Amino acid sequence: MVKWKTICKLTGSAMLVASLAACSNQNTESGTEAPESNEPTTLLMYQIGTKPENFDQLMEIANKRIEEKINAKIDLQYIGWGDWDDKMNTIIATGENYDIAFANKYVQNSQKGAFADLTELIPKYAKEAYDDLDPAYIKGNLVDGKLYAYPVNGNVFAQQMLSFNKELVDKYDLDISGINSYADADKVLREFHEKDPDTAAFGIGQTFNLSGKYDYPITKDMPFAVRVDGDSSEIINQYTDDAMMADLKLMHQWYTDGLIPAGAATDSDSYSLDSNTWFMREETQGPMDYGDTILTNAAGKEIVSRAITPALKTTAQAQMANFVVANVSKNKEKAAEFLALLNTDKELLNGLVWGVEGEAWEKDGEDRIKLLDGYKPNYHMSAWNTGNNYILYTQDTITDEMIEKRDKSIAEAKESPILGFNFDTSNVKTELTNIANVMNRYKASVNTGTVDPEVTIPKMTEDLKAAGWDKVRDEIQKQYDEFLKQ
Repeated sequence: MVKWKTICKLTGSAMLVASLAACSNQNTESGTEAPESNEPTTLLMYQIGTKPENFDQLMEIANKRIEEKINAKIDLQYIGWGDWDDKMNTIIATGENYDIAFANKYVQNSQKGAFADLTELIPKYAKEAYDDLDPAYIKGNLVDGKLYAYPVNGNVFAQQMLSFNKELVDKYDLDISGINSYADADKVLREFHEKDPDTAAFGIGQTFNLSGKYDYPITKDMPFAVRVDGDSSEIINQYTDDAMMADLKLMHQWYTDGLIPAGAATDSDSYSLDSNTWFMREETQGPMDYGDTILTNAAGKEIVSRAITPALKTTAQAQMANFVVANVSKNKEKAAEFLALLNTDKELLNGLVWGVEGEAWEKDGEDRIKLLDGYKPNYHMSAWNTGNNYILYTQDTITDEMIEKRDKSIAEAKESPILGFNFDTSNVKTELTNIANVMNRYKASVNTGTVDPEVTIPKMTEDLKAAGWDKVRDEIQKQYDEFLKQ
């Protein structure tokens, strides 16, 4: 996948912006009381993103199916990416009634009691969907031994790729076949830059994070990691690890030599996927991307990629797209029934994710479809955060061999040593805020190669220690040691 949030912004199945009023001024009859007699239960559900332009049509079709199957209807409300955290924090803090939501701060809010315990509800009401989940999804979503979410079954693993604009690869007759690391890309980047100095050889910007063979107990933005090869028992600062330092030096050399654009540390949007402003970029892919298929569709041109990290099942991937049932909901069982239906009913899910049958797509065999002229980017919901990707029809361009390769890659992907580890930050909140402030000063310039890491990393490390890095590291290590024992 493209960094999975990034690809979804760019693909036709893009990120699903409702106003605050649309979220806070809802008729609170929705999702608060059990219906009388045989009237369908209306479940109030919050989703992140921008609603499709044909939302009313999609939901009319969907609700007809939902009512038919489980005697319920969905009152689906969208909240934009920029407003999501603030609005969901308010909804949860004030105890506003709702039934289902895309999970916000999953671990913290689970521990606070905001979400219903689904440990028994999901296996009971959604047994088929639950049984289809890779065990990594369950391990990655247990909080203090309990399950509070139903995860979307999709990209259970991810790996980082160096992705190339094939048009430019072919134009300059460049060979990328031997690239398995940043260092391996040095030769081809220099060849490209010599032939086309006006196009960014490595198109990166201020949000870029250098990748390595690590997993992260907080986020990749923070200076805490474990190695996923070799000794994985120790919490380290990845920026001081020898392997990452070598890559940071390489980035600085690329920057010095013009292979990375001069404004990379402050640039936010110059290298969009569908533009011809770049030769190489870094993306995230998972098994449901079918190699470069989804990336190519999103770019509108052929992209070819080479993996630079192992395929890894992580807590972050397991929690990528979780749906939770509110603890304030009066309809917990019905909400579980709906999550079961959404993740097992092909007619329902495909109509939401692909759009209106007959207008956007038509069947081409049992489980394949052909896209029609009516298939448009903002006229359907996204696959990654709607429902079970494994019951989605595949495009006629996806071969049986590609599906076999997908399944083989999932079986062979390794579990991260910290899969299921959820760090309790309650004892170090102040220190984490201070550390985040330090990283905001250094991260972009360090990762884009703008500064010399041999000079800057010691300064950054000193500032991190002053901010409380040792205290946080010790707290993570203590909890991680206990996790490993269990």
